[in-house]
Amino acid sequence: MSKQLFSDFSEVSSKQWKQKIQADLKGADYNATLIWHTNEGIDVKPFYHKDEFDQPLRTSRSKATAFKICQSIFVANTEKSNVKSLDAINRGAEAINFIIPSADVSVTELLKGIDLTSTPVSFTLKFLSLEFLKTIPSHNNLMLDIDIIGHLAKTGNWYHNLNEDHKLFESIVNQTNTFTVHSSLYQNAGANMVQQLAYSLAHLNEYFNHFEMILSDTQKQTTQIIFNVSVGTNYFFEIAKLKALRILYTTLANAYNFNNKCHINVTPSRRNKTIYDYNTNMLRTTTECMSAVLGGANWVTNLAYDAVYHKDNEFGERISRNQLLILKNESYFDKVDNPADGAYYIESLTTQLSEKALELFKTIEANGGFLSQLKDGAIQKKIKENALKEQTQFNTGDHVLLGTNTYPNPQDKMKDELELYPFIKHNPVKTLIEPIIEKRLAEALEQERLKTE
Repeated sequence: MSKQLFSDFSEVSSKQWKQKIQADLKGADYNATLIWHTNEGIDVKPFYHKDEFDQPLRTSRSKATAFKICQSIFVANTEKSNVKSLDAINRGAEAINFIIPSADVSVTELLKGIDLTSTPVSFTLKFLSLEFLKTIPSHNNLMLDIDIIGHLAKTGNWYHNLNEDHKLFESIVNQTNTFTVHSSLYQNAGANMVQQLAYSLAHLNEYFNHFEMILSDTQKQTTQIIFNVSVGTNYFFEIAKLKALRILYTTLANAYNFNNKCHINVTPSRRNKTIYDYNTNMLRTTTECMSAVLGGANWVTNLAYDAVYHKDNEFGERISRNQLLILKNESYFDKVDNPADGAYYIESLTTQLSEKALELFKTIEANGGFLSQLKDGAIQKKIKENALKEQTQFNTGDHVLLGTNTYPNPQDKMKDELELYPFIKHNPVKTLIEPIIEKRLAEALEQERLKTE
């Protein structure tokens, strides 16, 4: 088109917009009426304008069109898990994540029939074993998911002990050129987004410090760092969180001369999932997967709507996979590389989350680093404080979970549907540190309802 659209209209500044809004409010207070405050300490304004940005907006390094639909499979039986993976690939899965609980699994049998050139595979190991590692073939599309610090934070103990774990971990990283940071733990335990980003960065910094003098410059540049991240339903904030994570990672990686491109695997949060009115979980996971794609996730592994209370089942897994297939192939999420770029709101959130997380990260480092803060219980304390704040907001109805604390259906009966125990399990085990405990917001309310069925 030769004619410029809207060229006859003069630009309107942010100041003019605000004046017009204040006039329309007819005396109501602008700040009290239209600005809302988040647990991250961010004030969300009613509009964002380009004249509030001194620098040009950033261009995403990731491509939303390149995200892969991942299917996660717990390996209870090697042969059945292999059959399940091939069926998932045939039905649209583009990557497979095998969760392996013990070293008696045959990797050869597990990978039988999978074309690794077209379907990347990751192994999430629930143990630490060099012997098992030797059974995994070397391939660019095979990734190993092991996080010894994440294991310590989640369970309160090392796999073996500090020295042995780090020694084994060094061998694993040397062989695989990859390691993982399990950021999802912090989200599912109740950390706010600034904490999630800062703790993930401090967590990673422990590894960078450890490997700085161990790995060669070439190894640093070829090592792949993976983040496993959980996202909730705060749509635009979650997009900004993932964008902020890449920015923060690049900054830290450059400081250590590591590969400055990370790999982000995203799964919807369990924290906001419910056993009552469980179909609402599908709506939650759909928007969460959308945030993941728009935020630049490399892999997205959806969570089945009934994952909290049902064992793995064909229907739940098919629905969760189809949600991603619809987003990719019918909602055109595979057509635009950077759809969130240029949105002033998202850019403002990204900048604020990055700056606040970096400030908290520096505080952690100034006080001894992430492991030291875990040992002292400072990280656990801060997460519990925010989790309690969120729980209070849920209990008072300020944080809404539709069908649970708002508009519940009293006819719902779930007592006979529970194949899995959906609440916190208390195991009296001696630990080195206080573990970070994942907990859903609706647990106490659901337990009370179950008692009265």
